[in-house]
Amino acid sequence: MNPKNGEPMWAVGLMTGTVLDGNIDVALIKTDGERIDDFGIYTLAPYPQSIRTLLEETLRQARSWNFTGPEPAIFHEAEEALTRAQSAAVKDLVESHGLTMADIGVVGFHGQTVLHRAPQVGRLGQTRQLGDGELMHAILGTRVAYDFRSADMRAGGQGAPLSAAYHAALLREADATGDTAVLNLGGVANITWWDGTDNVVAFDTGPANAPLNDFIKSKGLGEMDRDGALARAGTVDEARLAKLLQHPYLTKPYPKSLDRFDFGASMADGMNAEDGAALLTAFTAAAVGKALDLLPRRPKRLVVSGGGRHNPTIMAMLASRAGVEAVPAEALGWKGDAVEAECFAFLAVRVLRGLPISFPSTTGVPQPMRGGRLAS
Repeated sequence: MNPKNGEPMWAVGLMTGTVLDGNIDVALIKTDGERIDDFGIYTLAPYPQSIRTLLEETLRQARSWNFTGPEPAIFHEAEEALTRAQSAAVKDLVESHGLTMADIGVVGFHGQTVLHRAPQVGRLGQTRQLGDGELMHAILGTRVAYDFRSADMRAGGQGAPLSAAYHAALLREADATGDTAVLNLGGVANITWWDGTDNVVAFDTGPANAPLNDFIKSKGLGEMDRDGALARAGTVDEARLAKLLQHPYLTKPYPKSLDRFDFGASMADGMNAEDGAALLTAFTAAAVGKALDLLPRRPKRLVVSGGGRHNPTIMAMLASRAGVEAVPAEALGWKGDAVEAECFAFLAVRVLRGLPISFPSTTGVPQPMRGGRLAS
């Protein structure tokens, strides 16, 4: 399989988001890094509870470390454990599709983000993903692309979002007029807009599920606002919402990116579960509306991927508070839960082929940038 000739190849993508739901997203696609030739399968591979607990503690220690002094020792332990678990998940997925690892051109291993700090004037951003690409390569015997964000940040970029190239490839087949944009609702929300030319714009719009999930957990009511039921039962405190919407991030020009903790559950401090959930959900939707106003042209439709699309309250609020038609990714025949993992399969092929993975209008780098490291 010679990557240079641009033949489509099978690639596996891995993603574990900043919302620790205890699952590894694993997806298989066939691509040349420009067009999608075939969608393979997608699965959620649950981490064992021991790794979930280890990752929660790792994230806690990462926040106190905050890029100052030596890295916490737990990083090394967590990195090895998650690399072994994700390698096993890749092998299982590939074999369940009737392929062997020898059929796979490359694995895109995003790793677990433990800390991400956007650049500021006079200071480069920093990011840390745990994931040992060399170890995964040794286990699987396949080329592994990893560490996708560091080169972008060393060049002054935001390091995120990286999904723009893949979203644009999806939009190429669906609607390349600029009337449709892709919204991913993960821990943080990010948008990609493309008008069919070289003009791809992508940035983080604001929070999505992270503050809401943290708020629900703090009330002892489970992991999330299932089906948006709490938010639907609550009343949005409009005055409090209006105040939250004055946050300078929301009108700041792109490129821009967020850490999962930049907008927290504290936005709903002192509120009951229903009203707090309603406020946080309304804030996510209204922040998307503000983001749409920043785009070169306001799209009429959002295709929504990520876990947030399962929440009917947030989907309804996108219509009422962001003033846009919102449809789940499935309406276009995409797998809404798989998009992020598929993206890293797609980017891995681009890394292999030496194609850029980030751009001035997506992460703010000075010119289109290659990125990622390759274990081969």
